[in-house]
Amino acid sequence: MKKNRCIAISSLVLRILTLLKLLSCIATFVTDKITLGLDDDSKATILRFKDIIAYRYVVAIAAIGAVYTLLQLPIAIYHAIKGKRLNGCFPEFDFYGDKLISLLLATAVDAGFAVSVEFKRNADDLDGDFLDKVIIATGVLLGATICMSVVSVLSSITRSSK
Repeated sequence: MKKNRCIAISSLVLRILTLLKLLSCIATFVTDKITLGLDDDSKATILRFKDIIAYRYVVAIAAIGAVYTLLQLPIAIYHAIKGKRLNGCFPEFDFYGDKLISLLLATAVDAGFAVSVEFKRNADDLDGDFLDKVIIATGVLLGATICMSVVSVLSSITRSSK
């Protein structure tokens, strides 16, 4: 019984960390922009995350992960306080949902890092802190992915101990 309570508290803490990391990743992507000016006095272009498809994917997956984590928080709080699970399909929902979200987050991390590294290597116009902020935000998303993966393992342990 004590083992299950420790797993429940650990799962709750990791879910809160995951949510905070996902929200900070989204905030960094949404507020990051760069002004691309041309050498001749033409109009300057502002580049944001929504102009690059891979970055839109990263933000969308981070938002999906944040919504899922928000939905799971009340269940995790109940489990940590009471020390028992809610009846019904919640253990299966945790098990499969955690696995799916951790895999989706991993694909978003891959997309964010891959596109950022290619831009850093090939695009001279994107010098500055735009790509640095994107890489930092993707690193924070990697941290959220690791937290969600550990939660996934903990939900597997909880499910198998029934």
